[in-house]
Amino acid sequence: MIDMSPNQAPTLAEKTAPAETTSAIRLRGLRKEFGSVVAVEGVDLDIAQGEFFSMLGPSGSGKTTVLRMIAGFELPTSGTVELAGRDVTRLAPFERDVNTVFQDYALFPHMTVQQNVEYGLRVKKVPRAQRRERAREALRTVHLEGFESRKPTQLSGGQRQRVALARALVNRPKVLLLDEPLGALDLKLRHAMQTELKQIQRDVGITFIFVTHDQDEALTMSDRIAVFNTGGIEQVGTPSEVYEKPATAFVAGFVGTSNLLSGDSAEAVLGTRGVFSIRPEKIRIDPDLSQPAAVGEVSATGTVTSTSYAGATVRYVVALDVGGQLSVVRQNAGAPLELADNRVRLCWRQEHNFRITE
Repeated sequence: MIDMSPNQAPTLAEKTAPAETTSAIRLRGLRKEFGSVVAVEGVDLDIAQGEFFSMLGPSGSGKTTVLRMIAGFELPTSGTVELAGRDVTRLAPFERDVNTVFQDYALFPHMTVQQNVEYGLRVKKVPRAQRRERAREALRTVHLEGFESRKPTQLSGGQRQRVALARALVNRPKVLLLDEPLGALDLKLRHAMQTELKQIQRDVGITFIFVTHDQDEALTMSDRIAVFNTGGIEQVGTPSEVYEKPATAFVAGFVGTSNLLSGDSAEAVLGTRGVFSIRPEKIRIDPDLSQPAAVGEVSATGTVTSTSYAGATVRYVVALDVGGQLSVVRQNAGAPLELADNRVRLCWRQEHNFRITE
């Protein structure tokens, strides 16, 4: 952002900067029923001011329904939704200081970019000169200066996504809700927009609540993540907490790839019973069975049953002699190891065993 002298008007970031308060969003006992189907049950959640917060989960896990209840598009069967300390549970969407960006962007094809961004202000009867300036400011924020006169059909997917974002930001909401807004983009553009969207959030300083089923997307962009499953939250934490210390077997399996050791296999390898998560990239694979584990490491022997080459990495699946199997990811810093059907020793550090609940 460019520094301004004291005589200049405040920037969009300054206008939308959150006031000092407890939480941007506070959910308590949130439940939603659709007939006999319980889509959301017992969700309690606090989202801080200025936080980039992601709701991550598979289809049908309840994350989008929670987002729609925050937006006011769905009314809870029970429970409360608070926005900056104000109970908005029964208020209509236009009575809440939030805006939503959808996956399909919902731009008006007959309007220019400028007109699309101005539309919400026009409905609110903001004077023409003021709404024009605010729209241009929002377009500068998303790096679309010079695109004001174009129609949506003349834009790329990433540009249309940024127009939808500018249209939401121009209203200066306290909270911006994003319902899988990158889902329609190709992989390369999606990765580029992840970085750009996070930077925009930092620039404007408002709370973003981002719904996605893409684990890499959530890990890349979020300050914190709530992992949803069957209508409830399995874990809330920073990306590193959710990945390195999964609270449940579901989180370990859904967020990235994880090995689970349990029962007799865990006792044979780790010397204790329980369910333990070990990430594949933490494991070292060695075709020399005579090479012992280092101090502070545990080890297991087995046979490589499959090898998958993925360019930068190779994934090996190893059937353990004590039962069960482990996946190993090895960086291709040199030539890939040709280990199909080979006997190998797997070693990893003790601290990379993380006990989880089933």
